[in-house]
Amino acid sequence: MKFANNLIGGRLIKRYKRFLADVKLANGELITVHCANTGAMTGCQPENARIWLSESDNPKRKYPYSWELVELENKALASINTSLTNRVAEEAIKTGAIKELSGFTRCLKEVTYGDERSRIDLLLEYEDKKCFIEIKHVTLVLSPGTGAFPDAVTKRGQKHLRELISQVKAGHRAVMLFIIMRTDVDVIQPADDIDAEYGTLLRRAASEGVEVLAYKAKIDLQEIRVTDAVPVKL
Repeated sequence: MKFANNLIGGRLIKRYKRFLADVKLANGELITVHCANTGAMTGCQPENARIWLSESDNPKRKYPYSWELVELENKALASINTSLTNRVAEEAIKTGAIKELSGFTRCLKEVTYGDERSRIDLLLEYEDKKCFIEIKHVTLVLSPGTGAFPDAVTKRGQKHLRELISQVKAGHRAVMLFIIMRTDVDVIQPADDIDAEYGTLLRRAASEGVEVLAYKAKIDLQEIRVTDAVPVKL
């Protein structure tokens, strides 16, 4: 996924109210920008960090700038915009970068499904089966090289795992797909200390036939692109 326009550099002053951040641009101007991330963003908001913004041409937006990338203390880059993750994953699936999900005949988005009335991120249709895919954005790191999900308790994420288990029991294929949106992670695992129930459900899902996949992304100022699979430690 290529960014539509050149990103604008700045320095992070602070993030607050979850969806807002104050930023100092290179010219010294202070602005407030939109932050499309509802999580804790642990480790992804260092004081005075170099960050990059996109600018919207929508005149109705109160905050025309959106926070996209951050340079971490180890010089790695992370994408904090969770609204991009599904687009990055969909592009990777359609271009064959995620080999486990190739060969489908149709790809649908945001289809209502399940006993708990969820919306599946992607539904792949094959000639003789369906594949339900939930996608999660990973930026939390527990130790060097080891990422984890979630970064906050996620009742919604727990529900999604229950729904995937139900789809397997109904005879369909189901996939929990983690996209690692920072450049310094080579393996991921459940963040049990943050959400023990999610970890329990993820292991149960894997044991009952839900496929658990994780892929890392190449991130730079021009694009975000899925590259290699990484192990998931359960």
